Amino acid sequence: MARRAFLGALAGAFLGAAAARAAYAAFTRRPPIGDAETWDRTNHRGEPITLLEGPAFVAGAGAAGAVLPGLPVRVRAAVLVAVAGSGALGAYDDLYGATSSKGFKGHLSALAKGEVTSGAVKILGIGVTGLAAAALTSRGPVDTAVNGALVAGGANLANLFDLRPGRAIKVGLLAGAPLLTAGLWRDAPVPAALAALPIGAAVALLPEDLGERAMLGDAGANALGALLGLAASVALGRPGRLAVLGTVVALTAASEKVSFTKFIAGNPVLNRIDMLGRRPVEQALGN
Repeated sequence: MARRAFLGALAGAFLGAAAARAAYAAFTRRPPIGDAETWDRTNHRGEPITLLEGPAFVAGAGAAGAVLPGLPVRVRAAVLVAVAGSGALGAYDDLYGATSSKGFKGHLSALAKGEVTSGAVKILGIGVTGLAAAALTSRGPVDTAVNGALVAGGANLANLFDLRPGRAIKVGLLAGAPLLTAGLWRDAPVPAALAALPIGAAVALLPEDLGERAMLGDAGANALGALLGLAASVALGRPGRLAVLGTVVALTAASEKVSFTKFIAGNPVLNRIDMLGRRPVEQALGN
């Protein structure tokens, strides 16, 4: 295995994991905004859960990106823009968002009627965040547009999967593994480290998520997807980036018509992966 890329990936995963766990421990003692009840929600079982996992992912990934050795200045800045921008907009929606409008179609339809929803603010803000991060690592306007769409699209898509324990993180791991492998295969330490950083932070928080004690929420899921989109923009050539972007767009469009939860439950392989590490459904029914 390529030594430079392996060391870069190891550093990214270790720093991401250590920083995320430290941030979660700190935020459970003193939340970043308000008190613990500010971040309390009810999950799909009707049980209490905290959203503090999301800010912990944002803070941990951001801190790790700031000190991760070997990153060029512009790439480091792009990491911080992507994670801080998408995470802050997600936290805004977590804390102050309304649920009357859902999905791209719902928020944009409301905006067309003159109603500015929190979701519309997030969609537009993450679009700007994606372009800003991409501008730091891209060559020319076409690459900036493609890479910006990858960052913003990844942020939105990851959030669409954050409906059951561990699901968004598992999707993130499945998406990040090929990017990490590509960096290792090419002995490219920067792409390998960029892919490993969110993977490490996500894995470190996975026990809280699977244990149904905490969830990523919009803040964490947006940041996870944005960082994976940024990693893809750095690791892949233009054909690969366009293929990934097409997949992101197709899945996002499908989410307007199809319930991912129902589709996953109806597929034996996907359902097995989705339930891996989770409490059995029967426990939710009291049987």
